[in-house]
Amino acid sequence: MGGAVSAGEDNDELIDNLKEAQYIRTDLVEQAFRAVDRGDYYLEEFKDSAYKDSAWKHGNIHLSAPCIYSEVMEALDLQPGLSFLNLGSGTGYLSSMVGLILGPFGVNHGVELHLDVIEYAKQKLEDFIKTSDSFDKFEFCEPSFVSGNCLEISPDSTQYDRVYCGAGVKKEHEDYMKNLLKVGGILVMPLEEKLTKITRTGPSAWETKKILAVSFAPLVQPNHMDSGKSNVVYLPPMVVRSLQDLARIAIRGTIKKIIQQEAGSQTGNSPKSLPRCKRRRVRHRRMETIVFLDKEVFASRISNHSDDNNNCEEFEDETLEEEEKGISEMKPDPPVNFLREKVLSLPLPDPLKYYLLYYREK
Repeated sequence: MGGAVSAGEDNDELIDNLKEAQYIRTDLVEQAFRAVDRGDYYLEEFKDSAYKDSAWKHGNIHLSAPCIYSEVMEALDLQPGLSFLNLGSGTGYLSSMVGLILGPFGVNHGVELHLDVIEYAKQKLEDFIKTSDSFDKFEFCEPSFVSGNCLEISPDSTQYDRVYCGAGVKKEHEDYMKNLLKVGGILVMPLEEKLTKITRTGPSAWETKKILAVSFAPLVQPNHMDSGKSNVVYLPPMVVRSLQDLARIAIRGTIKKIIQQEAGSQTGNSPKSLPRCKRRRVRHRRMETIVFLDKEVFASRISNHSDDNNNCEEFEDETLEEEEKGISEMKPDPPVNFLREKVLSLPLPDPLKYYLLYYREK
């Protein structure tokens, strides 16, 4: 699956393309996609393909195409404080983006069949927490991963507000998946070659919506031939945060508010996100235009008056080159992690400062 949008040169350009094609439609989803660099979840030797709109698989490690993940994130309608279950959690890329939206009081669980993939996901999660500046811009709901077949989840498990399955589901397993949902919850899964959104509107009432045609590898069926018995999967417990965790969340939240107030007093307005300044590729005026309309694609050639006037075309190309040169010279300074600087300036013992920063390495 994939190929719905052009390849990007980096994560931001990939997100720009997904927005332009209407796969990303809400600010909350856009922020999460920009905060988690897709390239960080690739093996180093494959990173050249990280910003293409295509799936990637190496051994047991797998990532769906960006256009699929964006449709999933939009369909889940995520909000802070919800509980989320990711069936076939893989590298943890999707779980990390979801965690940025759920916030510190949400629940973020994943079930993955392959132990080597769980270890990979845990390492990527640790890298994100320790090295990404995006981590300090959000309050994060850290994912927890367990191993096992997602078709063998204990029937006594707690139900969730949001559930996503990243493998093809047979019709015979539809009810099993629905029973993982709370009333009011949303389930998104590939069902009979269609990415499907199911909302539980009552104890026995459902609303179903087909989103788009997809092709996913099917869920691995449980195999009881060796042991002769089922390997029940027990999901992580939904525990209340410790007082220490709550204190850290409150302190970091207070510091963020102070930073916002200081920024507002300096500008005279409430702080807004600064526009990203980056060099864009120059495109000629004569081009093919692709129009997306209800998932149908129409192509047409747009001609300009410059087609009949070589002098005008040369003048326009020179102007575009000058504009490109000006933009490339306006590269912004590296972003400052104001939260980190503020914490380090506090009159506190170093161990407490490092605790407030989640012992992050920079």
